[in-house]
Amino acid sequence: MASAHDRAVLQAIFNPTTPFGDIPSLSQEEELIDDDSGFDTELLKQVKELEMRGVSAAEAGDLQAALQLFSQAIRLLPQRASAYNNRAQALRLKGDTEGALEDLDQAIALSGSRGWTGCQALVQRGLLHRLARQDDEARVDFEKAAALGSEFARQQAVLLNPYAALCNKMLSEVINKLRNPEACEMQQ
Repeated sequence: MASAHDRAVLQAIFNPTTPFGDIPSLSQEEELIDDDSGFDTELLKQVKELEMRGVSAAEAGDLQAALQLFSQAIRLLPQRASAYNNRAQALRLKGDTEGALEDLDQAIALSGSRGWTGCQALVQRGLLHRLARQDDEARVDFEKAAALGSEFARQQAVLLNPYAALCNKMLSEVINKLRNPEACEMQQ
């Protein structure tokens, strides 16, 4: 039976772009939950229903209805991060990147960069920063989301880390030489 360290070494060898010790099957992201204990249970129930209807509307392509439902949820519980995160996604799909960033900032602030919503908002904001070629800001968001357990964020953070990228490139070259020594001899 392989130890956790052995699995981490094998992961680094066969997937050199992932950080050392990152074992995909051990992701914490699935365990993340939002703390909704401070909200009135009846209001919370209504808001969750509005958000579910909003997500369904967005998935059906009715972004205007989704935006209205998420905004209604925000009006009912303006201190809850989830509806801001969901509205940000609808705004992004509609092409309103600036509005999406504002809602993601609010979701991150309200969540305290914790829980499922905080993690998702950090990942989404990181992606928007990356699309805008703001790699330093993207890396900060991805690192925070990775600390919460997002494997996708970990991978993005590694890709944006110039030192990790150089180390991974060197490790990949060594692994390729070990796997295929004849091809390396022919190149020399």
